[in-house]
Amino acid sequence: MISFASRAGSAIQAFAEASSDLLIQPTLRLGVTGLARSGKTVFTTALIHHLVETHALPAFAPAHEGRLRRARLVPQPDDDVPRFPYEDHFAALTEQRLWPRSTDRISQFRLAIEYERKGGWRSGPGTLMLDVVDYPGEWLLDLALIDQSYAEWSAATIAGTRRTGRAAIAAPWLAVLKDLDPSGPLDEVVAERASIAFTAYLTALRAGPESVATTPPGRFLMPGDLAGSPALTFAPLDALPETIVPNSLAGLMERRFEAYKAKVVEPFFRNHFQRVDRQIVLVDVLAAVDAGPAALAELEEALDTVLLSFRIGRNTILSRLFAPRADRIMFAATKADHLHQTSHDRLEALLRLLVSRAMRRTEAAGARVGTVALASVRATRETTVHDDGMTLRAVSGTPEAGEHVGDEVFDGRSEAAVFPGELPSRPESVLEGAVPPGSLRFPRFRPPLVRPDAHGRPGHLPQIRLDRAMQFLIGDKLT
Repeated sequence: MISFASRAGSAIQAFAEASSDLLIQPTLRLGVTGLARSGKTVFTTALIHHLVETHALPAFAPAHEGRLRRARLVPQPDDDVPRFPYEDHFAALTEQRLWPRSTDRISQFRLAIEYERKGGWRSGPGTLMLDVVDYPGEWLLDLALIDQSYAEWSAATIAGTRRTGRAAIAAPWLAVLKDLDPSGPLDEVVAERASIAFTAYLTALRAGPESVATTPPGRFLMPGDLAGSPALTFAPLDALPETIVPNSLAGLMERRFEAYKAKVVEPFFRNHFQRVDRQIVLVDVLAAVDAGPAALAELEEALDTVLLSFRIGRNTILSRLFAPRADRIMFAATKADHLHQTSHDRLEALLRLLVSRAMRRTEAAGARVGTVALASVRATRETTVHDDGMTLRAVSGTPEAGEHVGDEVFDGRSEAAVFPGELPSRPESVLEGAVPPGSLRFPRFRPPLVRPDAHGRPGHLPQIRLDRAMQFLIGDKLT
């Protein structure tokens, strides 16, 4: 459990920040997260791009109504957090037509958004400081470890190997696990060997057919500067004794598990996660659909776990000062541009089904939950193709070099029209296996060609419903 002192420290920090917001400068802290390959970096880059360039986005009221005066990047509030490298990511998208590298660590930026209020007694200019914190979703899943003992985590992780389709993936790790004696002597070499085998299992899960595997600890796959440290050198053990002896192998593993929680998980909760006012969770639903019902079940469980981690609810003046809550959470199904627009509503309906249980719980706590199918940067356009006398709704773009559909392999330069398939009208049928694994066609498309305008300003990155997400997350703060 997080200690009383830790919670007290968080409350003091929240009080200081909220007091400053109320008395000096309105500030909104937005968290951006999602599991691997869900498009976090692209979303954050596109969000900055459209705000800084003040594009007239139809569903984002402040911009559409002409009240968005300007937005500018200013020094961020937390000096110990890396700055989000917006300029590098934007250049990759527009100059090289390459997708930015994935999020593997926490980063942050601050935007000063200047706008005109809508009118009434508060009419006139206003400024909102928008702090955006971009972090891997795997770190969020680690929060579930806080209330688990080492024995509970070991049992749950080993039980997870019995899920459908995991036997072959888990076999090498389980073979190592079988030879480990929890009551045996403390041995650093044995502990390291167990940790390496367990990490290989987690890596194989990520690369396997589920592709959305969510077994913590998340930092094992994204160690950063913790690589090789004792805090990341542990693993589950089977047949644990009722009482774990400190100088045994199990005692060493338990101590390091607790150190991971204390040194890695709790500081993230205290310093970053607990301070979030609004949150967007990006979800690659299409990858899970294409992987089959087991991957969708895994994704549904992961999203439920994610939402359980949030401190959610409607904020009062006291909660804003002492224990701020996330009062709006949006789930976004990304890569909607891989489907024809006629399937976008079906994609969102499937997402709503996956998070329906979590949505009911969140709304009961007084928070608002939104869902949307979006493409932060649209890489395709809609078209039709003709096949055996049939007209099919397709998408057209430039597939990356080496991508293929059937026997056709793309060179990364030529455009191609692809019929991706269609999602069923009834979302429940997808969970029942109505879409056979591998039956959809989702080649990875390159970012669109974007040229500067006549004045040399950066071109407008096309998007699908990014403006709707922006309205839900920050629009009410710019009125």
